[in-house]
Amino acid sequence: MTEIVFVDTNILIYAFDADAARKHEIAKEILKNLWEQKTGAISMQVLQEFYNNVTRKIATPLSQELARIIVRHYSQWCIQTTPAEINQAFQIEDRHHISFWDALIIAAAEKAGAAHILTEDLNHGQLIEGIRIENPFKSHAYIAPLGII
Repeated sequence: MTEIVFVDTNILIYAFDADAARKHEIAKEILKNLWEQKTGAISMQVLQEFYNNVTRKIATPLSQELARIIVRHYSQWCIQTTPAEINQAFQIEDRHHISFWDALIIAAAEKAGAAHILTEDLNHGQLIEGIRIENPFKSHAYIAPLGII
C-alpha cells in the first residue's frame, strides 16, 4: 500500500502558478504522481487558501472560473475538519510551538492517515505527530519516490 501524502497550500499554488518557474514544474509533477497513485490528501483550509491566493495574490492570477474548477477537482482529496481536529490543532500548537494554522494542517493530515506533509511552511525533515515534513524544493529525497527525478 502506498502512503498518503498531504499537500499544503503552497505546493498546490505552485502547481498552478506558471510564474513560479522550477517550483511550478516540480509541484505539477508531484500532483500528477499523487493523482496517478491515488495518494493525495488536502483539507478545506488548503482549498480556501488556494482559491484566495491564486485569484488575488500571485503575479498572474487565475480567473475565478478556472480556480473554482480546480477547487472542485481537488475537493476529491479533501479531508473534512471538525471540532475534533480544531481541538487537536490546539494541542499540536501548544506541544510543537507552531502556528494554529500549521497545527490545523497537521491535524487534518493526521486524520487523513498521511505519512508525509509536503510544505514550505514547516521544518524540512521534522517529524510532527508521527508525520514527516517534506519540502520538495529543498531535497530530492522525497521527490525521487514519486518518479520526478
